[in-house]
Amino acid sequence: MRHLWDLLLASGWTAAPLLLFSVVAIACAVERGLFWSRLSKRQPQVMRSALSALDSSPELAMEQLRRNINLPVARLFLEAMALEDASPEEFALAVEAGVQAELPGLKRFTNVFDVIVSLSPLLGLLGTVLGLIRSFASLNLGDIGGSNSLGVTGGISEALLSTAFGLIVAIGTLFISSIFRGFYVRELATIQEYAAKFELLHRRRAKPEVYATYS
Repeated sequence: MRHLWDLLLASGWTAAPLLLFSVVAIACAVERGLFWSRLSKRQPQVMRSALSALDSSPELAMEQLRRNINLPVARLFLEAMALEDASPEEFALAVEAGVQAELPGLKRFTNVFDVIVSLSPLLGLLGTVLGLIRSFASLNLGDIGGSNSLGVTGGISEALLSTAFGLIVAIGTLFISSIFRGFYVRELATIQEYAAKFELLHRRRAKPEVYATYS
């Protein structure tokens, strides 16, 4: 641990924001990991139960959805089912609006990850430039091997370490962001699948006079 701390100090002042970026990325990754883990474990069972209950007892389906209000799909279908005597077209529009309302929650921290991935290599490059400037400032051709050589080697060490640190933070954050982006794409497809099933069940249960009105 002390060796790692010495490396961070040797990386120059750019190590401070890079270290902050790494902490923020880890914190966001933990939150997103817990979110997607809870979603993948509970949502399929809840939605299968609600779909099976909707055809025979809409009240039971709504009660099951209310008990799982922290699930995005449960929230959007509760809002759609709350419409009284909704036509199939109105129900479909309500579901679509609910999907759009849930997208920001599913994409949470995506911009944070993108900013860290973009800025980390640039900060590493800035540290490289500053380290090289320090090396050249310490260079004295008439004093090769003298005391100023420590400044030269220190500047080169700072340049290399800051570059490596910036790339490590950027690559690690990009890997995490790619995993969560895949979860988001899969969840969006799942929501659309459940939405189609709910709309189909609603159309089957629609009153004949509603069909006549919108025919």
